[in-house]
Formats: sequence, C-alpha cells, structure tokens
Amino acid sequence: MPSSEVNFKIQDEGRLAELGYTQELRREWSLLHNFGASFSIISVVTGITTLFAYGLNTGGPAVMIVGWIIVSLFTLLVGSSMAEILSSIPTSGGPYFWAYMLAPQQHAPFFAWITGWFNLLGQIAVTTGIDFGLANLISTTAEMSNGYSPSAGKTLGILAVILVSHVLINLFSVRTLRYMIYTSVALQSLGVCCIAIAVLAKAPSHRPAKFVFSYFYDGTGQPGHEGWSLRASPAYVAAVGSLLSQYTILGFDASAHLCEETRKAVRDAPLGLLSSIGSGAVIGFFLMISLLFSIQDFEAVRKSPLPVLMILTDACGTGGGLVLMVLIMLCVWHCGLFSLTSNSRMMFAFARDGGIPHRLHIIDRHFQSPVRTVLFGATCSFLLALPSLGSQVAFNGTVSIATIGLYLSYGIPIAMTIIWPRNFKRGPFHLGAASKPVATIACLWIVFITVVFCLPTVNPVTSQTLNYTPVALSIVALFAFGSWILWAKHWFTGRCRHHCRICIRQLDFLGEEMVYRSDTVDLDGHQRLQSNENHSGDLKSGMRSGHKSTVSAKDNKISVGREFEVYSAPAREYEQM
Repeated sequence: MPSSEVNFKIQDEGRLAELGYTQELRREWSLLHNFGASFSIISVVTGITTLFAYGLNTGGPAVMIVGWIIVSLFTLLVGSSMAEILSSIPTSGGPYFWAYMLAPQQHAPFFAWITGWFNLLGQIAVTTGIDFGLANLISTTAEMSNGYSPSAGKTLGILAVILVSHVLINLFSVRTLRYMIYTSVALQSLGVCCIAIAVLAKAPSHRPAKFVFSYFYDGTGQPGHEGWSLRASPAYVAAVGSLLSQYTILGFDASAHLCEETRKAVRDAPLGLLSSIGSGAVIGFFLMISLLFSIQDFEAVRKSPLPVLMILTDACGTGGGLVLMVLIMLCVWHCGLFSLTSNSRMMFAFARDGGIPHRLHIIDRHFQSPVRTVLFGATCSFLLALPSLGSQVAFNGTVSIATIGLYLSYGIPIAMTIIWPRNFKRGPFHLGAASKPVATIACLWIVFITVVFCLPTVNPVTSQTLNYTPVALSIVALFAFGSWILWAKHWFTGRCRHHCRICIRQLDFLGEEMVYRSDTVDLDGHQRLQSNENHSGDLKSGMRSGHKSTVSAKDNKISVGREFEVYSAPAREYEQM
C-alpha cells in the first residue's frame, strides 16, 4: 500500500477513534463509490417514473419543470450544510450522531434519539417507496403489454422477490457492492441520457415550448368536484406538486452512512454528497424535458396507469418502449439496492449506540457486512408497504413520509449549527462566511416542505383521499417523544460506551491527543474539551498496567478504566488533502 494511502488510513481511523469508535467495517470505498451510492439512491428516473402521473395531475408540465429547478437549488443548499457537518463528524450514524455532537451536553442524547428515529423512519419509507414503486411498474407494464391481470397479492409477491434480491446482494460483502456501483452509475447517467435522446429522436411530433414550460393543469379534483386551484389557489397546487421533485432528489445522506467505509472520508464523503445532488438535478431536468416534449396526447397520457410507458411506446413503438421500460426498471432496482445498503448502515450505527436493539450491531465475519440490519431493514420495508396495496393515496403518503422523515432528520443538526455554533468544529470542507446564511435558508426550506407535504392533494377530502402523512408522522413522533420520556432517557446516552478501551489504544497507537471533559460549563451548557497532552505518559502507563488511574480533575489528571469515555477532540487543523 502506498505511503499516502497509509497516511489517509491512519487519519480516517484516527478521526473515527476521536469520535469514540473503532474501525469495524472495511474502508475500501473511494470518492466514486461514495458518490455512486448517493447518486444511485437519488436515481432521478425512479422518482420521475413512479410519480409522473402525480406531477401531470398536480400542476402539469409548468409545475414539474419550474418545481424541479427550485427544488434542486434549495436541495443543494441543504446538501451543502450537511456536507459541512459530515466533513467534521464522519460516522455512519449520520444526522442523529451529528445532533448528538452539536447539541448541549445535557440535551445531546434527547436530540440524538429524536433525530435517529425520524431518520430511521425516512430510511425505511424510502426503501419501501422505491421497491413498491418497482413492483407496480412491473405489474402495470405487464398489464399494458400482454394482458396480465395484477392483484394486490401478486404485487406483494413481486415486492418480496425484489427485496430478497436486494438482501442477497447486500450479503455478498462490500466488495460485491463496489462493483455493482459501477453498473449503477452507468445506468443512472448514460442509460438515462440514452432514454431521453431516444424518446426525443423517435417521437412523431413534439410539444411546443410554451406547453412544456408554462402549461398549468389542475387534476386534483375528483369527477364532479373542483380542483384545489379553485378551492384554494394555483399556488397551493404548485406547492403540493413539488413533491415529485423533492422525493426524487432524496437519500443523499447515504454518503454519510457509508463514510466509515470511504477512504479520505472527511474530504471525499462531502464531495460525494454534493456531486450526487448536482448530477441528479442536471440529468433529471434533461429527462423530464425530453418526456414532456414527446407527449403526443396529453389527456391519454395523463389518464394512463403508467404515463412514462405510454410516452415511450408512442415514440418508439411497443417493442422499443418495452425495451426502454426494462432499462428504467433496472435503474429502479439498483436504486432500491443501495437504499437498503444505506438503510442497513444507519441501523448498524443506531444499534451500536443503543437506539435500537444492540443485537442488530453485528458485523458478519464471513460477509463483512451488518447482516442483521440488512434483514431487519428489508422486513420493515415490506411491512410498511402493506397499507399501499390497492391505494395510490397510501403510496403517496409513504412517499411523503419518506421525504418529511428524512428532511426533518437533516434539518435538526443543521439548525444546531445556527443555535449552538460553538459546538460545531469545521472540517476540511466548509462554507466559510456563507455557512450560517446557507444553513438558515436550508432550515426554512425544510420547515416549508414539512408543512406542504402534510396537506391534502385530492378534493374532496374523504377517507380514501385523505393525506395520512400527518397521522403517520404523529405516531412516530408520539413514539419517539413518549419512549424518551418513559424509559429511553434513563439509559440512552447517544454514544456507544462499549468500544472505549479499543478506541483509547487506537488513539495511543496513532499518537493522537487524548481529551476529557472539564468541570467548566460554558453559557451554552456545553462542557468544554480539554487536552490531556501533557499527561500522556500517565495515561499510557495506566493503560499498560491494566489498572485504573483515578485522579481528580483539579489535578489535571483523568480517570482511565472501564468507565472511561472518549469524546470528540477539540477543533484541530486538518492537513491539506
């Protein structure tokens, strides 16, 4: 191994040890792999294909195009704030561990618990939305092409097969996933561009630019009822119509959840996160414009059970349309695969810290992957899909839950960098003076979409058309807050306490500075970290002897033993990479 790679390996594992953890996963992923995982989960063709009908009926082409541009810009701001935090705190826990590190000490476990459960809900809902959407694509395509008769049971069976295939691939070890990323990136970029070019080239006619960029359509009213543009306003329809774009550009926190497997994580993980958002925004815009320009009969496409397939077959014929649809299905399958990968890594970290049963925190020695969290994540996704059988409204609710759950977990640590800026120690990637303004705008945007995606999208509101997102989120919030009050606050500390001796030895081997909490508490309620550099000899001798070294903080000594905890080191200057 080259000396530079050895140095980066020491830096990666040293930073992880400073945060209180030892290296358990294989750190073999590069910037391309980290980018590829997030880019695969964003998978613009997945969101656009599964929600194209929703977009056509909720604002039409104008809202789809303008909404895509606006959502992309605001999502880049959210991603920039997250990348800044990720560079400082590179662990698989992602948002919940960021919340722990950025909150005042006395409130850190609470914020970690709440953020973790919203992130966990969002992760599961994203995997459900992707794989259930793929199951519906397969069923509907078969129905439109050869007269297949879909049913709830058959769709459920297809979903089970998809999830099993994802579980099996995730169990073949990290190295297999690394090679799968190359295939996925090629499909999600070159494959999608080929689809867009083929549709434009083969379409018998093209819609005028005025239709694509300014035609507004309100199909939110059921037969015999007015739509929300009349009952409320066109702005209301435009706002709820942005769900297509916001759901599509989602899941980029995978770069954080996979950072313990990424080399040069403090630099490459943030770059992977941001580049995935930017690439997805550009490719998605090109695909959406191509599909809208190629619509032959708007009313027929709008009422079709699978509008994208109809556009493809109108342009390329039945055979050509099916071939392109299979290519789209492959893209969606890869999206679900890496969504489960990200999901399992988040659960691995949350189990490591006690947020969910610690037994899930097991790295299989043969597969070199967290087998139990892979199985647990797939099972939860399957169960969450059950209410969506036969109900498009329930599926749209799952999509909203995924969007809101994840973005709330993104927003909590971002808000903390504004409220408690002294607790945020910048890493190699940072925004400089723009950090606070960008974080503020990102938080306001997250609040906006949280409110908007809880609103009803169909008029009139009945038991069949009600947006159940607020109900589902209320249940999760009630569980998260209620469980904290009743029992979690008595034992959940927000950080693992079981790897401390390993981390101490690792820091000692790497020559890193040991730190401990002082008795001094600042006005923000956070105990400041103080260096133990001057007493490293005492520490090392205590470790070698295997005995505790218990001296009061007044004597500037620290206590070393089973109860010892490794806390984050003070701000340090990272060398240029």
